[in-house]
Amino acid sequence: MARKPVQRTKHIPQRTCVGCRQVMAKRALIRIVRTPQGVQIDPTGKLAGRGAYVHEDRQCWERALKGALARALKTELTEQERIVLTEYMQSLPEESHVA
Repeated sequence: MARKPVQRTKHIPQRTCVGCRQVMAKRALIRIVRTPQGVQIDPTGKLAGRGAYVHEDRQCWERALKGALARALKTELTEQERIVLTEYMQSLPEESHVA
C-alpha cells in the first residue's frame, strides 16, 4: 500500500506587540533592537541584540514609548533614542488596527 504524502503547514513565527499586547505574525510588526550602539529600528529583523516588536500604527507606538518598550528591551531610552523613535512614529498611519 502506498502512503499518502503528509502535507506540512509552514510555521509562522508569532510575536507580541509591546504597545497593545496583541500576538501577530512576526513580519507584520516592526522590530526595535537594543545593540551596544543603542536602541534602533531594525527594518530587516535580523540585527543582533535584544528586540521588541510594535505594530505599525501610532497608538501602539505611543503606548510603547510610555514605558513598555524600555521594559521589554531592559534598558532606559536616552533622549536621543526617544527623539528618533518619536520621529519614526510620526511617519506612521494614525488609524488603529485594534478593535
